[in-house]
Amino acid sequence: MSQPASSYRDAGVNIDGANLAKKKIRALARRTFTGDVLTDIGGFGGLFRLQRNTFSQPVLVSSVDGVGTKLKIAFATGIHHTVGKDLVAHCVNDISVQGAAPLFFMDYIATGKMIPEVIAKVVKGVAAGCREAGCALIGGETAEMPGFYQAGEYDLAGFIVGIVEKTRIINGSAIRPGHVIVGLPSAGLHTNGYSLARQLLLEDFGYTVNTRLPELRQTVGKVLLAPHLNYFRILKPMIDRKLIQGMAHITGGGLTENIPRILPPKCKACIRLGSWPVLPIFKVLKKLGQVGDAEMFRTFNMGVGMVIIISPKDVSKIQQHFTQLKQAFYLIGEIRSGKSRVVYE
Repeated sequence: MSQPASSYRDAGVNIDGANLAKKKIRALARRTFTGDVLTDIGGFGGLFRLQRNTFSQPVLVSSVDGVGTKLKIAFATGIHHTVGKDLVAHCVNDISVQGAAPLFFMDYIATGKMIPEVIAKVVKGVAAGCREAGCALIGGETAEMPGFYQAGEYDLAGFIVGIVEKTRIINGSAIRPGHVIVGLPSAGLHTNGYSLARQLLLEDFGYTVNTRLPELRQTVGKVLLAPHLNYFRILKPMIDRKLIQGMAHITGGGLTENIPRILPPKCKACIRLGSWPVLPIFKVLKKLGQVGDAEMFRTFNMGVGMVIIISPKDVSKIQQHFTQLKQAFYLIGEIRSGKSRVVYE
């Protein structure tokens, strides 16, 4: 009979390691603080002051998400800081589509064994994403759960709160037939479709994260870790000028299932195939798995990470805005009368 556990450490939980991780996290989070953060990292709850005098009818907008099995690529490559930034970008984009500006963010990291250096790298990415979006990382949870996760693995989730004036909420209700659909390019898979991508690349065909495919011009690992882009700062000037009638963040479900989430009844989105460049990774996945077009377009973003819908009278303003920012954009379709759905032409 083995010696029974006599401490939390014997049971697999290293409180000293957790404290070291929290010390590193505290320093990273402080760099994201704004003047409205009222507490330091380490309390039981984060306090954030809402300056109501800047809004007549403030509405809080929240979202929670993760980065899915993209984490498996981080484990395989040993690159941990990018998934933290991906997490923030995903959450920021989700509230941006309703016209909201991010206020604060909180993260949750769970692992089987606390490795402070790895946790610090993850949070470094989270903090970088928060600074990019102008929101504060005001707290979170780091849980050590021995026996629950495989060695070297962790789970990651994030929660965001933003704010929008009630009269400035963007919900798609203003979309009408004749409006123009604009696509902003993605950098890769972002944070969706990784279960199929990993199955094809790493399991079915036996590639590794270090494999170089001529079509990709980079290692498989680097292509799959391409960042989830944060569109907020690009979109904000157009939101402020009331140029956008609707927005869809193209995540799980692709163009096929995300655009209908914002369409009014009797409006359909007609997407012109070939009106934007499909990234090489999607062509490789389609070829390897002989994946049908319908499946590709409802699993992956296919090179479009954000869709905005605008009035035709504002097309020139949008074009000028993106040109000044040197931001690529594509006119990928239009709204027509019909059942609320996406049609590919």
